[in-house]
Amino acid sequence: MKNKEYQLRPESSLELLSIKEMKWLKRHSQESEIHQLLRSCVLAVLNSGTSEDNVRKINKQYQNFDIQLVWRQRGVEFVLKNPPELAFVDGEIIKGIKEQISAVVRDLVYTQMMFERESCPSTTSIDDNTDKVFEILRNSKSIVAEKRPNLVVCWGGHAISDHEYKYTKEVGYQLGLREFDICTGCGTGAMKGPMKGAAISHAKQRLKNPFYLGISEPGIISSESPNTIVNHLVIMPDIEKRLEGFVRLAHAVIVFPGGAGTAEELLYLLGILSHPENKNNPFKVILTGPKSSRQYFKTLVQFIEKTLGKEMTQLFSVIIDDPEKVAQVVKKGIEEITRFRLENDESFHFNWRLKIDKEWQIPFDPNHQNMSELNLSSEQPKHELALSLRKAFSGIVAGNVKSKSMQLIDKNGPFVMKNGGEILGYLDHLLNNFIQQKRMMIDDEEYSPCYKIEC
Repeated sequence: MKNKEYQLRPESSLELLSIKEMKWLKRHSQESEIHQLLRSCVLAVLNSGTSEDNVRKINKQYQNFDIQLVWRQRGVEFVLKNPPELAFVDGEIIKGIKEQISAVVRDLVYTQMMFERESCPSTTSIDDNTDKVFEILRNSKSIVAEKRPNLVVCWGGHAISDHEYKYTKEVGYQLGLREFDICTGCGTGAMKGPMKGAAISHAKQRLKNPFYLGISEPGIISSESPNTIVNHLVIMPDIEKRLEGFVRLAHAVIVFPGGAGTAEELLYLLGILSHPENKNNPFKVILTGPKSSRQYFKTLVQFIEKTLGKEMTQLFSVIIDDPEKVAQVVKKGIEEITRFRLENDESFHFNWRLKIDKEWQIPFDPNHQNMSELNLSSEQPKHELALSLRKAFSGIVAGNVKSKSMQLIDKNGPFVMKNGGEILGYLDHLLNNFIQQKRMMIDDEEYSPCYKIEC
């Protein structure tokens, strides 16, 4: 497709745009900030199938790529200029990639128009935030109201070993045999393996409409292309709404080995589950991996115990090298959740009961000042420390893969974390383990820390 243009009609998710929406999309898609956001997200989708996670290398390789939106009588049409060749087969775009491009544009339009309708983009109440998450998921048809609980959220890193990747497929296979749907962060590694394994067992079970949900956000998807097994892609406007979407949709959560992003997700979930109002709200969380990952989980659990207390480790179970047992425990946990929601007349498809404080929903901007001001001291309530630790890992993820944060680090040096005493030592030890095990980025041979810890 070099030096060529490709005209693309969107899939069903964009075919029903109103005249107002089409005019908005056409007008704003030409603005520099929104256009760059649209370009980077669409380029990531077109680049599906590669393992590259360096946004700078991707942009350099495809610096001549661009996208234009044209308003036709029948609706919006995309014009792709110099798109990656791997997105095409014999000159025709792969259908799954076409669907995902439509999903990206759909969600960017919906969320941007949602914020424009309001006087203040950052919400003023907990209900407002949760309503936004629900509306975005509903608009993308990611909420399936008629189904009984069966969605398993799988977290884990994109930079994992081949042995760990194979294990995620084996777990996915066992989940698929039990006809569970799979939701991940939609990238490669531990985000792709469970879907790939489940796809085989779903075929064996003759499932007609398997559901593979991927939830991302603009800063992440730009460097972590969605895998093409994902047949429902959702782009949330920020990382906090992405995390809330995961936990409100999930009927069980499985955590595979990963790096800073996986630690962020786990700390977010544990902080919420430890809230007193969530004490009686059943929620199954399993940490699992092959035998070779035993030390990884031992180090991670020790970090949680030393920073947040032993009681926090009671909120999850660890299962090593037993995919069938993982699926069986998940099944039992979902049966418990189903009974609980029936008895309490609760929604099957969205966990409205789950208590999430406003502080957990406010977007965190990872810049030098905010990172240096993080309070990581043990002299504070555990749920507040969990939130600060989650922000610390979020900043590291941003420094590793998000273009805006990478530019800040180029200009001003690494993010510095300095307010934490002994907690900083525990954090430094965990992060050093991630680096030694090459879990920060896929191209870890060249990894240079985007952070500095001043103990």
